[in-house]
Amino acid sequence: MTPTTSRPGTDTAPGRLRGILVPLLQTVLVVAVALPAGIAIAPAFLGPDKPPGASASTPAWQQIPATLSEPGSDADGIRPLSDAAPVPAGAALAARLNETLKPDGAGTFTGIVQDAATGQVLFERSADEARIPASNMKLLTAGAALRVLGPDRRFSTRVVAGPTPGSVVLTGGGDVLLGAGESAPGAVLGRAGLATLAEATVDALQADGATGTVSVLLDDSLFSGPSLNQAWSPEDVAAGEMAPLFPLALNSARFDPAKTTGPRPQDAAMTAAEAFAARLTTAAAAAGLSVAPGVARIQPGDAADSDPGKGSDPGKGSAPAKVLAEVQSATVGQQVDLMLQTSDNYLAEVLGRMTALGDGRAGSGEDAIAAVLQQVQGMGIPTDALRAADVSGLALANRVSARQLTDVVRAMTSGTDTRLRAALSGFPVAGLTGTLGGRYTDEASAAGAGLVRAKTGTLNTVIALSGSVVDADGRLLVFSFVGNGLTPGAANKAALDRSAAVLAGCGCR
Repeated sequence: MTPTTSRPGTDTAPGRLRGILVPLLQTVLVVAVALPAGIAIAPAFLGPDKPPGASASTPAWQQIPATLSEPGSDADGIRPLSDAAPVPAGAALAARLNETLKPDGAGTFTGIVQDAATGQVLFERSADEARIPASNMKLLTAGAALRVLGPDRRFSTRVVAGPTPGSVVLTGGGDVLLGAGESAPGAVLGRAGLATLAEATVDALQADGATGTVSVLLDDSLFSGPSLNQAWSPEDVAAGEMAPLFPLALNSARFDPAKTTGPRPQDAAMTAAEAFAARLTTAAAAAGLSVAPGVARIQPGDAADSDPGKGSDPGKGSAPAKVLAEVQSATVGQQVDLMLQTSDNYLAEVLGRMTALGDGRAGSGEDAIAAVLQQVQGMGIPTDALRAADVSGLALANRVSARQLTDVVRAMTSGTDTRLRAALSGFPVAGLTGTLGGRYTDEASAAGAGLVRAKTGTLNTVIALSGSVVDADGRLLVFSFVGNGLTPGAANKAALDRSAAVLAGCGCR
């Protein structure tokens, strides 16, 4: 089957943002040809060869400016990256974009380009037309999660004392990036490890004087409502673009963390629980304990979080149960970055449900949609014509305009809510990282390599690209290009890449 969404790429660890745009500038202002700076930012993505068009020196306009505005220093939250950088002339820019932003075969493109600092529109083509956004929908989810949960929030996976003597309950708290082995504090995927959780559980059992056999139960009741959205194609679910949603999973509900395509487990929570039970069996044997075979689900209320609503998780439950052990996820900021880099639908939908819980709603798919839309409105973005059928972009019923997508990007780069800055390091970098890592390699688009940072989106007849770029004069621009009704399999990514490269190379007068 032809894949319907952007295939996952590779994660890059996010960094702290100084002022407003330091990590953005570190990867954006130094072009892809400046290898030493690129290696410092994303060593996993650079091979031994230089990208096409590499040169020995970096032009002055690509250097990091001596001064940057601090948060709150002006109404827009950002000054021009170069004090002398002119805003491109709209007519000259439009003339060039009208040559590149053309479909290969059927369909049409809408789009908009704005100056990030002022919001001045430099180019637009049916920018208010509501269109299928594909995975650009994840930009809305990223912003909502950062606003509600905050970039430093973590989710806990806990083991609590069970309802009967000798039983323990593995309790999902929203971390679907669990690893099967030891916790890896420097990682995002696998930051919390089930082997570490199992060892800590055995230590706690020993301290409590436990003997004999331990039975493992599973509480995965944090989410509510259907685990699959009716708006998703069964073919996409079968292909692994999505799977039933649970509040705990290994490797973002993947069988193998090294493989980002192919079918996913249909019961990711039980898969994780069985992996935990296996690790617990090993750890228990060394302590003279045994573990009963099998894992059973419990009903909500049979065992609960020891401190509902406090700490790392939204939490729910009734009578508190004693916490024996817990491991914590990567931060929400890091998870948002991973979601944007790899365009992982499963992680996006889970972050949407966690956002809903954090906003005081239930944890269903409908609640996730409502929470995300409310936060988009909170960014000052009108949502009257916006239609959301999910929060990942897999559903064909979604409708978002290019202007709305660009408004979200501008809120992240230049708005007053500094929590949104955490998403910037997750935007794929042209020719270097994530879903843009293999693009911008031909002569027509190479000018954008290392400079374009954008979220991709791909369905069979849909393609989109929304993000930011520093132009040839040092001016930060934000943009969104959305194609609908396209010929499946046609070369439309090239049109988007050429158009974004135009922005990077434009000193349009």
